[in-house]
Amino acid sequence: MEQKNFKFKKTDYKMKLGVVMDPIETINFKKDSTLAMMIEAQQKGHEIFYMTPDALFIDSGTAFAISSKVEVRNDPANWFSLEEAFRVKLSDLDAILMRQDPPFNSDYIYNTYVLEMASRHGVNIFNNPKSLRDCNEKVFATEFPQCCTKHLVTSNKELLKNFVEEHKDTVIKPLDGMGGASIFRIKDNDPNLSVILETITNHFSEKVMIQEYIPEILEGDKRILVINGKPMQAAIARIPAQGELRGNLAAGASAVAKSLSERDIWICNQVAPSLIEKGLLLVGLDIIGDYLTEVNVTSPTCFKEYKELCDIDVAQIFIESVEEISQ
Repeated sequence: MEQKNFKFKKTDYKMKLGVVMDPIETINFKKDSTLAMMIEAQQKGHEIFYMTPDALFIDSGTAFAISSKVEVRNDPANWFSLEEAFRVKLSDLDAILMRQDPPFNSDYIYNTYVLEMASRHGVNIFNNPKSLRDCNEKVFATEFPQCCTKHLVTSNKELLKNFVEEHKDTVIKPLDGMGGASIFRIKDNDPNLSVILETITNHFSEKVMIQEYIPEILEGDKRILVINGKPMQAAIARIPAQGELRGNLAAGASAVAKSLSERDIWICNQVAPSLIEKGLLLVGLDIIGDYLTEVNVTSPTCFKEYKELCDIDVAQIFIESVEEISQ
């Protein structure tokens, strides 16, 4: 599916917009970016077809879902109403937002196959389901070594130990982790080095990423949302809680707005052509200090933080981009 770089403009185009997301009753109303997208789409007059990940299926070579039309509201006590569920052929929709949260497990992969089948029959899927499979959020960053600190992706015991010995102060994390889970800081001569490596690699059977520790984490792990290759004109810096390593809001970090540095803009420009080529309409770049650490493609967040802290309406920019590509 080719997705070009469009200029945003007002439109009277009305979409049948599918949204694949985790159960809407379980979301965090104050923080949920998918809800912000849906509210914006509804305000523009689009019909929203809500579907949970387990509702996607293939019937004799055609992609379907059990879906409900949904009305959404900016009301913390009553943010949605669902109509009666029905069977919908996905190719009858104009666009589908894949907003299933990680973990990126086998069921997630199977859902991308269903969505890829629908895309072959003409519906636009955001983000491109093939690219969701191809672009692990940590490994994808390594395609831009000029943007990254020293790093290694391996399950090999000796390679990991040698990296720690060479770089003295390191951070190690699983490739399929989310929300800051299972991230460790390891220093040279750490008495727990062997047990940490054994645990995080499942006895050296699963690859992990290890990278140099970046001291600027204390100033915040910057999230920069990029839509159609264009970064928002600010970053949301997630400041780790006292005594914490992880700059993740899910791990207790606090959010502040920061201006983009020249290096931030340069990193965005380095990554943007690949994002456009791969059909990754919405991406969250994570940058610590001067270094790219992750390229988040599955369900990027921080829409609410951008609105509250920067007065940037990411939901509006995103839905207008979906409109331009889909009509």
